[in-house]
Amino acid sequence: MQLLKDRIIKDGKIAEGNILKVDSFLNHQMDVAFFCEIGKEFKRRFADCEITKILTIEASGIGIACIAAQYFDVPVVFAKKNKTKNISGEVYKSRVDSFTHDKHYDIIVSKEFLLPSDKVLLIDDFLANGSALLGLAELVSSAGATLVGAGIVIEKAFQCGGEIVRGRDIRVESLARIKEMSKDGVIFG
Repeated sequence: MQLLKDRIIKDGKIAEGNILKVDSFLNHQMDVAFFCEIGKEFKRRFADCEITKILTIEASGIGIACIAAQYFDVPVVFAKKNKTKNISGEVYKSRVDSFTHDKHYDIIVSKEFLLPSDKVLLIDDFLANGSALLGLAELVSSAGATLVGAGIVIEKAFQCGGEIVRGRDIRVESLARIKEMSKDGVIFG
């Protein structure tokens, strides 16, 4: 998606530790008009699929998933990183490792919101090591639902996540794939 690549070049910043900061438009301050273009692109790429739910993980994926869901006319479910008092009943649970936060945690979804009849599209802002996507895929599998694929805004193709996730026969559609990244900028590929 050229619009996204242009925005990464214009507003993205490379931080220490191979972190791409796109917080001015994607995952801290959110450019909603830009998210609409992302949502339209995900709809175009998954137009051949029947989708009944979009599943993401808190927190950065929620805004993107909500805007994308408008184009699919389906609800969004987000996996929580902590069980809270307002989640009652049984939950599906999976363990993930966060590249950005350098820690692991359990993610949960209430069983009432992920059903065996669901056809689920995963949406997330980044794909780095693949742990979050695999954790979400495990929740879908635990529910007996069908995993349609994963829509990723930015894939760090120089990390192993994309290869691992695709190796599990999960369809991944990344809007921008970064082949290399340094303090001088990014190379797409």
